[in-house]
Amino acid sequence: MIAAANTKVDPKLLEILVCPVTRGPLEYDAEAGELISRQAGLAFPIRDGIPIMLVDEARPLDQPRPPETK
Repeated sequence: MIAAANTKVDPKLLEILVCPVTRGPLEYDAEAGELISRQAGLAFPIRDGIPIMLVDEARPLDQPRPPETK
């Protein structure tokens, strides 16, 4: 997990982003620094305030979060 200070995302950006797999809504998990797609079962990371919306970079929701890095 990336430190929470580096994961802040512009609220306007969050309003327009959708899951690249399902085109469905995303939930913002500020604590984890991820955008969650419940429909796809994926968590997309946020790095330096930028959502990484690549399926290859997403974590399946049934897998634990990686350990925090600094």
